Amino acid sequence: MSTPLKILVIHQVPYQKISYDRGIDHAVHQVTYIGRATAMENLPDTLRCERVVLGDDEDLVAGITARTSPADGFDKVLALSEFGILEATRVRLHLGLPGPSEERIRLVRDKVLMKEALRGSGIRLPRFVDAPPSCGPLPWQGRTVVKPRQGASSENVMIFDSAREALGAYRRLPEPHDYQIEEYVEGELHHADGLVADGVLTDLVVSRYVNKPAEYLDGSPLGSHQIHRTEEHWQFTSRVVEALGITEGCVHLEFFTTADGETVFLEIANRVGGGGIVTMHHRHTGVHLPSHEIALRLGLPRPRPDAASGLHHGWVALPGHQLPAGSTVRVDIPDELRADPCVDRIHLLDPEQPLPDHVTYQEWEVPVFIEASHTDPEKLGAFLRTCARRVTLHHTTHQEPARAEATL
Repeated sequence: MSTPLKILVIHQVPYQKISYDRGIDHAVHQVTYIGRATAMENLPDTLRCERVVLGDDEDLVAGITARTSPADGFDKVLALSEFGILEATRVRLHLGLPGPSEERIRLVRDKVLMKEALRGSGIRLPRFVDAPPSCGPLPWQGRTVVKPRQGASSENVMIFDSAREALGAYRRLPEPHDYQIEEYVEGELHHADGLVADGVLTDLVVSRYVNKPAEYLDGSPLGSHQIHRTEEHWQFTSRVVEALGITEGCVHLEFFTTADGETVFLEIANRVGGGGIVTMHHRHTGVHLPSHEIALRLGLPRPRPDAASGLHHGWVALPGHQLPAGSTVRVDIPDELRADPCVDRIHLLDPEQPLPDHVTYQEWEVPVFIEASHTDPEKLGAFLRTCARRVTLHHTTHQEPARAEATL
């Protein structure tokens, strides 16, 4: 049996996505969840824990440090959100607990710093600039991306047909801002998801995107499906992990494969991926990523993997954030797609549930979310791309539209 720990969980990712009870025995350990009111609402009522609720407009770090002290005796601070791992370094410092430095965490949060750290590693990167000169062109001319240095879920990413257009848009951004500019890479976009223990990659599944996350913001479907992982995928991910000094937890790495077969780094996060990644990874490998990450970060034994399916898995989601608030949505899924043997499950939004007013990939929040599997990853990918083309949404507006804001 594990030695009982007193654990402070900075709760931001929906409980049903992490399933903390799979990774933490709440009957053994003393667990306190702290977070903003909207996040805390999804904690199960039956969960044995302490709950500390912050105001929705309250600064996360200030709110936590005001309600905790070293005298509380916490052994560990756990934060699994993209927007909590950096903040957790400040909470640990406040509580007198060891952990990674803020400088180290910034390498997996700041897209400029992470690429700068990869220079000289032999990993191909898109050309980029942090702050371009006040006059003069960029060192490339083609399609160009302007995006936040510390964003997630492709929020506020802008793609332009030329470097000149992108530079003009960058210079029009109000100050102060936290954006960077990089060249657009032509190729298939992939994500690699796995676990790192003691600085060593221990688990990895590679998937190909169906459409791209930036397109999802504009209302296009998004998904991904697992492919055959190669030794090159493993070595590439391991080199990134080593170069950035990632020591533990989940990694979600995005990269391009160009027409000539070259692998180009895009970005990496030291947390679990969104959408259907947790579920698909679990089915394919038997490894429930959040539970294993919790064990690694708390110093607990990793769970025994469940049985692997022997299949490749994937998902596709149709968003609702781009539709007017108050709309009634009808989903049109052709009968032959519903009956296809690839389909594992189709999630449909309850007609009584309002459309999300933020960008989300969660299967319980989007109008339609399809889970699928097949022994052949190419056939699986073809099916999901057909779903992305042929499944449609029809909406009826009942009131004036409200503007959606992207959040993780």
